[in-house]
Amino acid sequence: MSPLRLFALSALAAAALAAPAAAGSTAYYQAELTAPVETAKFVAGGLVWNCDGTSCSAGKDTSRPLFVCRKLAKETSAVVRFSADGQDLSTEDLARCNG
Repeated sequence: MSPLRLFALSALAAAALAAPAAAGSTAYYQAELTAPVETAKFVAGGLVWNCDGTSCSAGKDTSRPLFVCRKLAKETSAVVRFSADGQDLSTEDLARCNG
C-alpha cells in the first residue's frame, strides 16, 4: 500500500472515531421549550443553540445557568426544563428563568 493511501485511510479512521466524541462533548446545556423554535440553529445570549423541535442544547458558557436560561427564554418560548452539565435547575430557578 502506498504511503499516501495509508495516510488517507489513517486520517479517515481518525476522523470517524473522533466525530462522535466531539459531538457528545459540546452539549453542556440542555433545555426543553414549550414551543418549537423557528430555526434549528440560532444565537441567544452569545451561545449557539441547536434545537430539534422543542429540545435544545448548547456548549458551555461562563455565566450562571439561571442567566443562560433567561437569555434562552427571552429568545424563544418558556423553558420547561433546563440543565447545566446534567444538573437540572430547581423549580424556583426555572420560575425565575421564565419570569
